[in-house]
Amino acid sequence: MTDLTHIAPPFVEMAHRIVWASVATTDAEGHPRSRILHPLWEWDGSSLVGWIATGPTPVKRAHLERTPYLSASYWAPNHDTCSAECRTEWYFDDETRERIWQAFKDAPAPVGYDPAIIPAWADGPRSPAFAALRLEPLRLRVFPGTALLGQGGEVRTWSKA
Repeated sequence: MTDLTHIAPPFVEMAHRIVWASVATTDAEGHPRSRILHPLWEWDGSSLVGWIATGPTPVKRAHLERTPYLSASYWAPNHDTCSAECRTEWYFDDETRERIWQAFKDAPAPVGYDPAIIPAWADGPRSPAFAALRLEPLRLRVFPGTALLGQGGEVRTWSKA
């Protein structure tokens, strides 16, 4: 098992290079529901936190109120994959939403973008259609495509527990 300081940097590099993640939550019956989302990860050298700028739809809210966990899986055509299993927390306060909005605007391409391009968020970070979803990783995995193809590369996993 890899220490967080050894997995977080390659995880963030791969996730930010791939950008889009298949994110799964569970419904009231425990069935999975997947969607494509765009997490932004913040690594400060000792802790890793993810953020998703998203619409707090009734389905997402109901799933995460019942079971506040999600799985985010990234895949690239060269078969690089990484995943994060996370505890979630919604943020609707103006200060957090403005900070996360700006974090996405300030992040380098390809993970960075201006959230104002989303029509539902035309009113900016205080729009009722905009929320910040915080991700606290409980388990991370980084799996380079070269490892899958037997060409070297280290598969790394980390678990909080």
